[in-house]
Amino acid sequence: MMIVELIDGDDFRARLTALGIDIPDGADPDTCARIAAQAHQQKAVPGLPALVHELMAQQAIMLPSVRQAIERFLPFE
Repeated sequence: MMIVELIDGDDFRARLTALGIDIPDGADPDTCARIAAQAHQQKAVPGLPALVHELMAQQAIMLPSVRQAIERFLPFE
């Protein structure tokens, strides 16, 4: 049996903070995405568009709340 770990809000927050984005503990996916978008607008965050593309390519293992937050606040093409 294969066990797949889902990309949840905690994983999403951890990946954003690894890029240097300051996100409070316990932030939900919408808050994480909104803060990331604001940070990127103020000064481009290297790696953020690539992270978004990577995550969106893994939609099968991403919780809907994370996908919706990315689509709402981080619509990189």
